Formats: sequence, C-alpha cells, structure tokens
Amino acid sequence: MRIESGVRMLILIAIGVMAGAAAFTHVHDLTVAHGQPNWIGWANAVAVELMAIYLGLEIRARRRAGRPVGMVGVLLVAFSLLSLAAQVAEAEPSVWGWIVAAVPSLAFLALVKVVLSSAPAATPAPEPDQSQADWYDEPEQVEPVSPAPVEPPTPAAVLPPVRVVQPNRPQVVGIIR
Repeated sequence: MRIESGVRMLILIAIGVMAGAAAFTHVHDLTVAHGQPNWIGWANAVAVELMAIYLGLEIRARRRAGRPVGMVGVLLVAFSLLSLAAQVAEAEPSVWGWIVAAVPSLAFLALVKVVLSSAPAATPAPEPDQSQADWYDEPEQVEPVSPAPVEPPTPAAVLPPVRVVQPNRPQVVGIIR
C-alpha cells in the first residue's frame, strides 16, 4: 500500500510538472507573440498556471472546513479555460493540432478532479436534533450522586479458601473434575 501510494504520487508529480511546463510555455509564447516583453510572458504564465493550482488547493481546504466552494470553483474553471485557450491558440491550426496542444490543460484538469474528488477525512456529524450552534458548547455540569452505603458481606458470602471444593456446590465440582 505504501509503495502504491508512492508510485501514485510520483506519477502525479511527473504529469503535473510536464503539463505545467507545456502550459507555462504556451502561455508565455502567446503573450510574447502578441507584443509583450519576455518577462511579462513568464509573469502571465506564472499567474495563469499557479492560480489554477492554488484554486484547486483552496477548494480542497474549503471542503475540509465545510465552507462553500462555488466562487472558487468558477475561478478554477475560468483559469483552466484561459490556459486551455492559450494552448490551443499556439497549436497548428488543425483538429489534431488543437487536440495535441490541449493535452496539458486536460491532463491538469483530470488530475485536479481526481485529487479533489478523493474523500476527505470524515468529521463527526451532529446529532440530528442538535443545532450546529450547540456543537462546541461546554457540557452541562452534573451534580455527583453519593453512592449508597456499602454493607459488610455476610459470612455466607465469603468465598472458601483456594482449592477447596464445597460438596454443596455441584456446578463447581463438575467443572473442576
């Protein structure tokens, strides 16, 4: 199980790095091709691609905390589509050129979907009749009840010495024999 998790992580990192490198390059090249200086091309690539990664992580954190993810999800889709558009714009103008250029963004989106759809750690659910506001209230203090007085055992309740079988207890004799 541990080896499998390590292999999965290596595959995830390899795909992420390669998809990121291709996506960064496409966004950079498109920016430079449309008149921006080289450093702005890299700045745009960093902004678009890392924003998509950050938003994916933010969605995961919000899900763990039970917070809404709607607006963050919309932003994730928007930045992913922006990356995809840059990749397709840099492609050879043919169906296969567009498909091949779209692979990095589609691979990234698939990885985000797989990682974000994994089940978060289960948190205890509230009692059905208990409101959320009561979850963290201090428990009520209960007055301790004094125990009933203990009476000393009667001589009949005293056990016989060890290894002594009483003839009037056949169930014990049957077990020992």
